[in-house]
Amino acid sequence: MEIGRVVGTVVSTVKSSGLNSFKLLVVTPLAVGEELTAVDPKNTYVAIDLIGAGDGDIVLVTKGSAARLSDATNVPTDAAIIAVVDTVQLGSQNAYSKT
Repeated sequence: MEIGRVVGTVVSTVKSSGLNSFKLLVVTPLAVGEELTAVDPKNTYVAIDLIGAGDGDIVLVTKGSAARLSDATNVPTDAAIIAVVDTVQLGSQNAYSKT
């Protein structure tokens, strides 16, 4: 898994039928340190939203085979948003807090 920030939305009117009920969001990966910082905006990618994340949210993303949706439709995915992050704590220091 990796931590990222939702920075945009992808709208597609023609796509695999299994994707029709999902949002596609643009995610920039973040590095965890004293605070969360963008790794490299060039590494931005599109992820399927499984939980209802929104623009600016810090999210957990699973990638690769773990991101595949295995139901009757076999939706082709490479990255999936699986959680919205509330806090990140490193030792006794808060690297991120949603509030």
